[in-house]
Amino acid sequence: MPTTISTEIATRSKRGRSMVRRAALAGIIGPLLFTTVFLVQQVFRRAHYDPIAEPVSALEVGTYGWVQQINFVAFAALLFFFATGLHRGIDHTRFGILGPAFLGLASIGLVFSAAFPLREDAAGVIYDPGGHFVAGVTFFLSTALSLLALSGRLAKDPHFRVLATYTAACGVAAVLGFVVLGRFAIPDGAPLHDWAGLLQRIVLVGVIFPCLVALGIRLLSKARD
Repeated sequence: MPTTISTEIATRSKRGRSMVRRAALAGIIGPLLFTTVFLVQQVFRRAHYDPIAEPVSALEVGTYGWVQQINFVAFAALLFFFATGLHRGIDHTRFGILGPAFLGLASIGLVFSAAFPLREDAAGVIYDPGGHFVAGVTFFLSTALSLLALSGRLAKDPHFRVLATYTAACGVAAVLGFVVLGRFAIPDGAPLHDWAGLLQRIVLVGVIFPCLVALGIRLLSKARD
């Protein structure tokens, strides 16, 4: 009987580590795949799309807008799976659920981005028919809060401690980026509106995505130990 119980525990542990490894890969692949897809779209749609001025979501406009919608949903699924893996793979702390929970909420924001896409009127002006602004706020703010919350939990785990300060710094930078985008870039008539696309990409590709990939690599390393 004890042998049977021991075998069951070992099997569950092995399955759990396997799940965490897959989730870690999702955390690495998600940002890279999302970035690759929108960069490829920029190349093929360069005649009608300005990445400096227009946000990634503007790729939802037009005949091939469905490509970006699928890109949002695919990233959402990978990000949600990654959030569950982070919760299982990092040593638990009091209120430690907050980091993965905020990241899960960010994935819901991505789904809303696909469900409520930007549109283009007869004059060629891109507008939000309703819901997309909320989706954007949900993703960017939740991701920033997730990194801040995760940093405290990482500091308590010897395997992740090396990323604690970096993750906190990325969280602070993401919050600042959220404020700059929401107040000075995204709204029509904002002083940095003509640079909204570039600023959004700096926050995504320069701050949020490298941190997520770094966390994914570290989680994969721990799951393999």
